[in-house]
Amino acid sequence: MVKTQMGGEKAELSVEDGAKTAVRLATLSEDGPTGGFYYMDEQLPW
Repeated sequence: MVKTQMGGEKAELSVEDGAKTAVRLATLSEDGPTGGFYYMDEQLPW
């Protein structure tokens, strides 16, 4: 959870930390991965 109005003050991530993975994935080159599950910039098995 991210510290927002929805996540509340007890959420574990700041807005900045919560956005890091999304921003990195959104700015990958066209030959980057095309799917997967990620948390804290690490790919999770599925």
